[in-house]
Amino acid sequence: MSLVNTDWLENNLEKIKIIDCSWHMPQTHRDGFEEYKKQHIQNAIFFNLDKNSKKGTDLPHMLTDKKSWEKIVSTMGIKNDDHVIIYDNSDVISSCRCWYNFIYFGHNPSLVKVLDGGLKKWIAEKKPTTNNLTSIISSNYIATEKKELVKNKNQINENILTNQFTVIDARSKERFEGTVPEPRKGLRSGSIKNSFCLPFSLLINEDHTFISKDKILEKFKSTKVDLDKNAVFTCGSGVTASVLALAYSLIDNKYVPIIYDGSWSEFGKN
Repeated sequence: MSLVNTDWLENNLEKIKIIDCSWHMPQTHRDGFEEYKKQHIQNAIFFNLDKNSKKGTDLPHMLTDKKSWEKIVSTMGIKNDDHVIIYDNSDVISSCRCWYNFIYFGHNPSLVKVLDGGLKKWIAEKKPTTNNLTSIISSNYIATEKKELVKNKNQINENILTNQFTVIDARSKERFEGTVPEPRKGLRSGSIKNSFCLPFSLLINEDHTFISKDKILEKFKSTKVDLDKNAVFTCGSGVTASVLALAYSLIDNKYVPIIYDGSWSEFGKN
């Protein structure tokens, strides 16, 4: 199970490492780190999704290299055998992208989970928060890349011809069908040929928790995708694709998340 609930987290605050991975779409004009400094769960460490992604590319949120990831996680004081719980205060459930990154770089999937409902549900339940910054003792984290968990543009193009895996897009139906412009400049509207659309928002309740496993299965079946094929998730920049990947892991406990990292930010370039 890739999720923990708020009661579990409250009872285990001292036994785990907690990450706040709040990231917001640019048009919201919200700053995850500024919000973290004002209010976060006790002992939480902030993970900056923009800064902790690949440098030297105009594509957002691309996976960084192994050495850089080791430095990032070591600076956060996280060890290889730590139980890591990730949350966010974001409408795009950005914690799931951090969850994917940890699994890609070899952290035991049973030791990295997402807080169901995130900070929104935590605050609604009047659970304690703080503005004290967490003190960190650096670690020596060793990463192991799982390169089979990421697809590149060439593999996506090849799959259009060979149909070896199913590509599922987490963006809205309007963006997928190209009836509205993309929020990022320089991108055409539309979607990857032969891909399917399942907006991530359909899998999230109003309180930011995931819908039930039965309902998640219904949503995937409603897209008419072949659930016996490997699923690869895409979106605008690899963030909400990870929401679908986590949701899929809830209905298939053998599934490991596979993301098209460039997503539409790469594929949709004019």
